[in-house]
Amino acid sequence: KVAKKYGVSRLTLMRRHHAITQPHALKIINQQKLAPQQEAELIKYIEGLTARYLPPIREMIRNFASIIAKEPVSESWVTRFINRHSIHLTSRWATGMDSNRHQADSGDK
Repeated sequence: KVAKKYGVSRLTLMRRHHAITQPHALKIINQQKLAPQQEAELIKYIEGLTARYLPPIREMIRNFASIIAKEPVSESWVTRFINRHSIHLTSRWATGMDSNRHQADSGDK
């Protein structure tokens, strides 16, 4: 009766009830290395470093996340983390000198 009422398959309802399957959003959260709260704290820490003119490199982010997760994270995890939180994490030059060096990277310039 419940399956008909909500327009879902009886098998789907049974699997959810017996905890064989779970909602897609819950499955994604359970597969992440860090919980959303841990990721938020990592973002705050990175923003704090950036505010002090010490923006972390990818390897540093990887090390921070590995310590929090208590297991190694991959380089691709760092890429996905940065893409997920690109609104909060922006790339910048550490100093004005770095951007000047980048612009003057050849003798022709």
